[in-house]
Amino acid sequence: MKKILIFLCVILPSVVGAQTFETRYERSVHDLMQDVARRFGVRFKFDANVDTVGKQLPYADFRVRPYSLEMTLDNICKYYDWNWWKQSGNLYKIKLYEYPRRHEAEGKMMLDWLSSLYHNKGQWEARRDSLRREVRQRLELDSFLDSCVTIPDGSSSGKRPVILSKIRKHDGYTTQNIYIELTPGQHLFGTIYAYAPVKSKKQKAKSQKPLIVCPDGHWPYRYRKDEQQRLGTLARMGAVCVDFDLYGWGESEKEVGEAAHHTSRAHVYQAACGYILLDWMLKNHKDIDPERVGVMGGSGGGTHTVLLSLLDERVTASAPVVHLASHFDGGCPCESGKPVQLAAGGTCEPELAAIMAPKPMLIVSDGGDWTSSVPTLEFPYLQRIYGFYGAQDKVRNVHLPNERHDFRESKRKAVYDFFIDVFGLDRSMLDESKVTIEPDDALKSLYK
Repeated sequence: MKKILIFLCVILPSVVGAQTFETRYERSVHDLMQDVARRFGVRFKFDANVDTVGKQLPYADFRVRPYSLEMTLDNICKYYDWNWWKQSGNLYKIKLYEYPRRHEAEGKMMLDWLSSLYHNKGQWEARRDSLRREVRQRLELDSFLDSCVTIPDGSSSGKRPVILSKIRKHDGYTTQNIYIELTPGQHLFGTIYAYAPVKSKKQKAKSQKPLIVCPDGHWPYRYRKDEQQRLGTLARMGAVCVDFDLYGWGESEKEVGEAAHHTSRAHVYQAACGYILLDWMLKNHKDIDPERVGVMGGSGGGTHTVLLSLLDERVTASAPVVHLASHFDGGCPCESGKPVQLAAGGTCEPELAAIMAPKPMLIVSDGGDWTSSVPTLEFPYLQRIYGFYGAQDKVRNVHLPNERHDFRESKRKAVYDFFIDVFGLDRSMLDESKVTIEPDDALKSLYK
């Protein structure tokens, strides 16, 4: 006991002497965090935007909970509008508060609360209809569409045309660039990948093909190899796929600048891109089957997969990849720039995704990002909603616990298997090596 007392006297005299009611028991945040690190055997890494220099925390030691590191960090961080995030091992990162990001435990509490709001199909559908209506309002999609340059509907009314490039032929599919002026001087840029088998006397093209709209994520542009492999392979198997640039990325960056991507306008602009492309493809491609309309994207493209599935009831199958979580709404303003998560008193991505029920949906998750909780948290929630329709088999989860945040071959395979199953694609044509990887400029329309 004596040794312990001597030790305390050695390391704490200045602390004990400085802490009084009159000084509000203030301590240096830097010193306090060092003590917390020693107490709990952890390390802290501070984000570049978090500055502890000169900061004095009132009632500092009273904020420490000896039985809980997490509660201790909550008590310290919230005073400064910071938040903490557990990294690997014993490392914790201290960052500024981020409104789209929460802890997994908070995600569970949200799903538990949401689940308490509906106990049968009728209650769920009343909630679903409110969400669909209010998300559209909070996104301000209709006001944005009213500001758009008129999009042709296939009639001969002299409206501004959609510009299509020459068709490029490949092994079992074609590619064709498309651009549409959405608002004056600002365009939607994309590429259509269409099924086109080599014809012979014994082989005929299928009369109608499924459509898959493919919002892009925050990887290096839609011209990259894995996106061409994915869309080209789906096209070879019998689909028509169309992707498009993020707002302020790729060719769009040439028009509005990179900074425009990090604005609330990007959220509604990208939602409108998917909505308008789906509409135009259905109205102008008579070989597309309106009963087989899919949407599929990864990461930020997963956010817009969920959003398009919610906005347009013509979507019949959905596949958000490395995206879905109850505790993360997407950190970019192009995903959370408009307050759609405040709809109907508060919601989250799994509830918005559940609006697809009972239509087929695939959730691809992994162990290296925020989707690590899907098998135990988000997927059971979705199964419950699908259970209202007796359709639990219509929602599926492919979880890859040893992988990280990407769209590598294993994740593409999960997508292929899903659309082969729900759209009847031809598995015999599944061969990524047959896809031609075109140079970036070949997939651009204006800014080469």
